[in-house]
Amino acid sequence: QLVESGGGLVQPGGSLRLSCAASGFSLDYYAIGWFRRAPGKLREGVSCVSTSGRRADYGESVEGRFTISRDNAKNTVYLQMNSLKPEDTAIYYCAARPGPGCGDSWDDGLYDYWGKGTQVTVSS
Repeated sequence: QLVESGGGLVQPGGSLRLSCAASGFSLDYYAIGWFRRAPGKLREGVSCVSTSGRRADYGESVEGRFTISRDNAKNTVYLQMNSLKPEDTAIYYCAARPGPGCGDSWDDGLYDYWGKGTQVTVSS
């Protein structure tokens, strides 16, 4: 099971840190992706981190503003989101796929486990 947390309401330019915690299995052998779905839009790939944490991919719309990281000892992956914009408003999901890397990062069919999502709203 994957459980996301850390979402909420934030003003434009603000920051949030999302967490993705796993229970019942170890994330050590899984690359982890973050996806989001905004109202009326298709699900979009946001970021992916390799099993080691040394390789990360980012979607064009978030590169330079978001940072993904993982703490395998805590069985948790994080998404630090800075300089948030209203267009970042969405439900954010984490997902796990067999590692080690994030090739074809945004092919959601490659991910075996999905969380239920956490709402992020960016508004003044």
